[in-house]
Amino acid sequence: MILLTRKMDYGLLLLCYLHHKRVGACAREIADHYRLSRPFVANILKDLCRKGFVSSQRGVRGGYIAVPGLATRTLANLIDSVEEPLRLAECNQEAPNECCSLVATCPIRGPIEEVHQRLREVLEKVTLAEVFRNHPPAESPLPLDVSRCSAVHTLGL
Repeated sequence: MILLTRKMDYGLLLLCYLHHKRVGACAREIADHYRLSRPFVANILKDLCRKGFVSSQRGVRGGYIAVPGLATRTLANLIDSVEEPLRLAECNQEAPNECCSLVATCPIRGPIEEVHQRLREVLEKVTLAEVFRNHPPAESPLPLDVSRCSAVHTLGL
């Protein structure tokens, strides 16, 4: 069982990169840095932009930059914004009666709900700053030519 999807895992990776690279970067630069698919990176960055985790600027001097206050947001906030809200079980939702015919008599529903709440509490306490601390992006295994980036972002925070 995987709690973080590949999209969420890479989303954290891209946010970490932008958090440590204060001047921002374009999708191509980040994709090349981690040797990831450029379209996949671009799609994740667009989602992160729509959800308010990064901002973008189009054009020659465009790219993506971490929004002010990004580091204070939590893992729970990121997961809930980018993916469906995290649930430990199907019955951990607002309308549990729709997921299972045993919901009214299930002996493990209550304990599973308690575990779910504990997990949520942990995720709500872990800030992105904690995830990103002391982990600046490793030097790229590829020499980067940022001039290849159609949009090198040069805004400061």
